[in-house]
Amino acid sequence: MSPRQQLYIGGEWVDSTGGETIEVISPHTEQVIARVAAPTHADIDRAVADARAAFDTGPWPHTDPRERVAIMRTLADHYNAREDELAQLITAEMGAPITFARSAHAKLPGVLMRAFADTAVGFLWEQTRAGFLGGEVVVRHEPVGVVAAIVPWNMPMFLTVAKLIPALLAGCTVVLKPSPETPLDAHHMAELLDTVGVPPGVVSILPGGREVGRYLVAHPGVDKVSFTGSTAAGRQVAQVCGAALRRVSLELGGKSAALVLDDADPDAVATGMMVAGLMNGGQACVAQTRVLVPRRRRHEFADAIANAIEKLTVGDPFDPATRVGPLVSHHQQQRVREYIELGRREGARLLLGGTDLPEGVARGWYVRPTLFTDVDNTMRIAQEEIFGPVLSVIAYTDDEHAVCLANDSEYGLSGSVWSPDLERATAIARRIRTGTVGINEPYSMDPVAPFGGVKNSGIGREFGVEGLAGYLDPVSLSLRPAAGRPNEAPGT
Repeated sequence: MSPRQQLYIGGEWVDSTGGETIEVISPHTEQVIARVAAPTHADIDRAVADARAAFDTGPWPHTDPRERVAIMRTLADHYNAREDELAQLITAEMGAPITFARSAHAKLPGVLMRAFADTAVGFLWEQTRAGFLGGEVVVRHEPVGVVAAIVPWNMPMFLTVAKLIPALLAGCTVVLKPSPETPLDAHHMAELLDTVGVPPGVVSILPGGREVGRYLVAHPGVDKVSFTGSTAAGRQVAQVCGAALRRVSLELGGKSAALVLDDADPDAVATGMMVAGLMNGGQACVAQTRVLVPRRRRHEFADAIANAIEKLTVGDPFDPATRVGPLVSHHQQQRVREYIELGRREGARLLLGGTDLPEGVARGWYVRPTLFTDVDNTMRIAQEEIFGPVLSVIAYTDDEHAVCLANDSEYGLSGSVWSPDLERATAIARRIRTGTVGINEPYSMDPVAPFGGVKNSGIGREFGVEGLAGYLDPVSLSLRPAAGRPNEAPGT
């Protein structure tokens, strides 16, 4: 697909009113690979107006949910037919290794589409309840309205689908803002939407940076904001939405813990950490970058993780052998390098990695997978989200201490517990204050289960019935028979 230098507004490809473009730069070559249209405030106004009209007077909110499900399943069919094309786009624009781009970035969104459709089929859109005070109450679920969906660059299509599809299934209209680093996959979605019969005005896609996001979030025509991004940005979104009494859901940062119990197998844990901590080059809000290990076995677990890291191939993301590609931008590379230097200054022991480019790599925004040991949980590298391939091994004394360390974080998004004793691991997992916990697996993100965080990791949930309900308002109709027939005289 050659990217269009136009905007997708209300189901049409139109020129930007400003004529400006966004450069898409390869993280591997540091060269411009594409240019896409950049929206102005006037373009955003038009997109919101189209979405407003499509919701207020168009057919989409009143379409039978079964028809919306059928359209989304057709979209999934078209999507599956072009998965490999999408994987190529994501590897080019954000540097994900092509094997991971195929297995996760491209494959999982299609799975989500079908799971969300199944959820909508089983959803109780309307029910009648016997009124406690007499009569009946009909409870309906109706779409919230115009949704501003803001998607980051790290898992662009996955997070686009996580917001767009439930909103459409609910009957909402959507203005989607992808990141300027990764607009190409969003163009891919726009082309797919063109083929499935979504009515005009229902979806607009406007790639852009913070200024576009700020204007869209504050727009008076928006009824709900669904935002995924940093906690700092999420606070700003929440302030704007709070002042406007606008619905908001926030999926924000994380500094999750992998809690390794003293009976766990080091090799199994090390294999898990290659996914839990280093998936997508560590550029994941759910990344479990704090590895909590029993003090008496800390060297054993640290060595196993180091051995697993040394086997990872770092380099050209289009090479099928590559397991760790570049970070998305020069800014992100510099940020991660600064944290590595900070860890050294804080007194953590650098067991593996560092700030130098990987062996055999001459250019690109790469950071070597890095492992720190002797990390204290109060260090900044243990408390702040780095968003890169940096793991910290933290020792604990007993189970009680391990739970305290896991919960000693301003975040609460993800986590895992590792032990062959499932009952013990489950009991520990129930004590961790976080949104999702995997037991003997890196992640627990089944599309039927609600996903989201506590504390500074966000507000609200995506996936499952709970995710669909986030785009719906319950409305109550109270039904009571009239006291008498019309024109009936009293006493007759």
